Amino acid sequence: MHALNDDVRSRAKPALYDELESSLRGLLAGEPNLIACAANMSSLLYWSLPDLNWVGFYLLDEASGDLLVGPFQGKPACVRIPLEKGVCGAAAAQRRTLVVQDVHAFPGHIACDSASNSEAVVPIVLADGRLLGVLDLDSPLLNRFDEQDARGLERLVAVLLTAIAATK
Repeated sequence: MHALNDDVRSRAKPALYDELESSLRGLLAGEPNLIACAANMSSLLYWSLPDLNWVGFYLLDEASGDLLVGPFQGKPACVRIPLEKGVCGAAAAQRRTLVVQDVHAFPGHIACDSASNSEAVVPIVLADGRLLGVLDLDSPLLNRFDEQDARGLERLVAVLLTAIAATK
């Protein structure tokens, strides 16, 4: 039965991300402000995707070079993450999406919430290559995220980048 549920869930993911993409386009339409868009996007994802305990953004602080907590849904979070530290810092430094099945096995993991067991982080990079920050999703489940999630979340970050393009 468990394998069947996983199979059904796996087939449903593309449709779910299609629906989220459509909803996100509607939410962000006409609003180029990064903070406003990130706030609505984190809420949409938190309330739409199953088995999450935190969704939010860490935005690059150009003065320090660290990632600073931005709009999010969930328990209070770490405020500052140095680049290359933890999953968020690694994804930002490498400018690639990271899916971590067990964060406790990730070298240098930063435990902002001890209930988090898996994580997906998507870097937010402008067309000119400048890093804005990362989208971070945490789950209390091990193995919560997969490649379908990674691709779906990357599509959603592309929607965000399109919305805020007028301000950058």
